[in-house]
Amino acid sequence: MKLLFSRDTWQEIFGSIRKNKGRTVITVIGVLWGIFIYITLSGAAKGLNNGFTLEFQDMATNSMFVWSNQTSVPYAGFKTGRRPQFKISDVEQLKTKIPQIEFIAPRNVKGMWDGSPAKVVYGQKDGSYNVYGDFPSLVKIAAKKIFDGGRFLNEEDINLSRKVCVIGERTQTDLFDKEDDPLGKYIRVDGSYFKVIGVHKFEPGGGFESDSDIYIPFTTFRKLYNSGENVGWFAIAAYDDANVTQVEADVKNTLKKIHQIAPEDDRALGSFNLGEMFNRIMGFANGMTFLSLVVGVATILAGVIGIGNILLISVKERTKELGIRRALGATPGEVRGLILLESVFLTLVAGMMGIVLGAFVLFGINAATQGLEFPYSNPTVPISFVLGALAIMVVLGTLIGLIPAQRAVSIKPIDALREE
Repeated sequence: MKLLFSRDTWQEIFGSIRKNKGRTVITVIGVLWGIFIYITLSGAAKGLNNGFTLEFQDMATNSMFVWSNQTSVPYAGFKTGRRPQFKISDVEQLKTKIPQIEFIAPRNVKGMWDGSPAKVVYGQKDGSYNVYGDFPSLVKIAAKKIFDGGRFLNEEDINLSRKVCVIGERTQTDLFDKEDDPLGKYIRVDGSYFKVIGVHKFEPGGGFESDSDIYIPFTTFRKLYNSGENVGWFAIAAYDDANVTQVEADVKNTLKKIHQIAPEDDRALGSFNLGEMFNRIMGFANGMTFLSLVVGVATILAGVIGIGNILLISVKERTKELGIRRALGATPGEVRGLILLESVFLTLVAGMMGIVLGAFVLFGINAATQGLEFPYSNPTVPISFVLGALAIMVVLGTLIGLIPAQRAVSIKPIDALREE
């Protein structure tokens, strides 16, 4: 500790650095570059991770969507080209046979695929919008942000087949005056009056929905459009610890058995597995973080080895000086501490410079990616990672410094004094 706060010690360290300016700068850059690469790559990976997390924040990240297409294989007396029709009864069978399913929401829609959106009228204004028939469980899979004062559909709406609706923010703008609060008002949807119970805020990236969609109870939808027990598609969320890829396969296999589809028919059922895609993205981001750690540590190690080489050269050039110090009573511990302190000092200076430079680069990346549609947000490195990197650098600097330090201690005063 006395050596650390000794003015003479630091004068010797800076004197040694001045004697080897070129070599010192080049070696310090090696360590700096290593921590810079680590900070930049891991921060960039974190930005990707944050971006996709925000992109899917309103969606269950272990969710999937399943719909029917035309069959491509004849089976059980049915020809090819048949389009299986999902039923509401499929829900119970799926939940019973696949316990990994946490939530399942049967869905219907008017206007998205049939080219005939519902005509909606309020007062003297009208428009054409997609109308969804949904269950309250939908918000467990794809969250809907409702403006203050309103609400989404609930179980009572389903049980009583209420004529209530949740409209989109653009629908509100199209049909209502700016000062007119739509909550509690009645709009006419394809000739039937519905009470507005909420206005949903549109969040991009949540699927096919738009800022003008209207949601009504599933039971009301089937009465309004005579859809009976038919279901357009299923939105499904598995439990967090479930294998979403396997759940998707189980769902398809179960639906194939229910609707007599050939097991080998891969075209009859379409699906989009958000959970699988999310896991791949997160895996890529985690891989980037691991790669940055490996490359960064390897580069730091190379730089620290360079510092050790410089100190070995420095010790050789200072043989006479070190011999005089030993002859005047300097202990081996003091000589060893001097060399180690110089090694750790150079390593820390290079590391701090690399961290600052990396922080500036991440700041620039963050500024450049603001407002982009690509999901990217706040590229940062957790402080624990930075402190961990510094700790690794100190350990490496100390270990590498032991080599020239031991070389300095091994110098015999009498031999040093004889050197010309």
